[in-house]
Amino acid sequence: MAAENPNSKISLYYQTRAAHHGVVTSDWLAQAQAAAGGRSDDVVSENYLSSGEADGKGFSVVDEFKNWRKQPELAEAVAAIRALASVIRSSQATTMMELEIELKKAVDSLKSWDTTSISLTAGCDLFIRYVTRTSALEYEDFDSAKSRLIERAEKFGEISYKARRIIAMLGQDFILDGCTIMVHGFSRVVLEVLRTAAQNKKQFRVFCTEGRPDRTGLRLSNELAKLDVPVKLLIDSAVAYSMDEVDMVFVGADGVVESGGIINMMGTYQIALVAKSMNKPVYVAAESYKFARLYPLDQKDMEPALWPIDFGVPIPSKVEVETSARDYTPPQYLTLLFTDLGVLTPSVVSDELIQLYL
Repeated sequence: MAAENPNSKISLYYQTRAAHHGVVTSDWLAQAQAAAGGRSDDVVSENYLSSGEADGKGFSVVDEFKNWRKQPELAEAVAAIRALASVIRSSQATTMMELEIELKKAVDSLKSWDTTSISLTAGCDLFIRYVTRTSALEYEDFDSAKSRLIERAEKFGEISYKARRIIAMLGQDFILDGCTIMVHGFSRVVLEVLRTAAQNKKQFRVFCTEGRPDRTGLRLSNELAKLDVPVKLLIDSAVAYSMDEVDMVFVGADGVVESGGIINMMGTYQIALVAKSMNKPVYVAAESYKFARLYPLDQKDMEPALWPIDFGVPIPSKVEVETSARDYTPPQYLTLLFTDLGVLTPSVVSDELIQLYL
């Protein structure tokens, strides 16, 4: 039985090939991948032994997932990918059919743990597609086929983990000395882009929105201050007021959808609208495991992710409070997407999604 999210109304996400279509050349992407792979400060353990295997108890994919999530720098989708790799390793199945059924049940358990998380769902779906999409499995004995699955699972986990580094190497090239960047909320991949630019001695300043309702912009401004990056904290309603000082906008994404638009924390859409009206580029940094097979038609056409709002004063019971935690930004308001597949225009995203899910 799948473990349940104790507070299912609040998204747990909020709690805790470039080639001819792309903007960059394949050589540039290869250089970024090589630079990312050369970093030696990876904090993720290389020990893939699951907690269930280690203590001799029955294996639980949700418990394994939670164990991986304890690492603060590990994205939710990557934690799910690591957990699913452990499912294959600890499986007692004796046929491919049994193993595939076991994987399907594990995926369903993870998805049901937080039904509002786009990256979790997309990461699980892409894992299954990547690991099982080889016809060679049909012609091998079970032990060989299982070994191949484990090998592909580990490879996919490593690719997903390194995605943030690749994006940082690509994105930092667009940050020029003397520029001012507006960011919204807290995004690990955006922080990595800015950190990489700072480490490369680039001089820039950052405007951080407060990021209501969870005020994650406060966290990002604190991280930037540690890097000695000049940073100014803005209330969310000061976006238009401050936009004339801004050279570019950098945001992350909960999910990248088939239209080339993004679903991200509340306020991203209005920032993109203001930036577009003032001819400021809007750049999105998002890992490919966030590419989701969704096509929202409007703001209400997606699974709601709710977040309680604290106004600091009592709110009368007759007053309705909007608690949606994210919005949809259509592709026409975005300039480029920095991904581990390369730097893409929004119009190319649907082609990349087709390739990912084939």
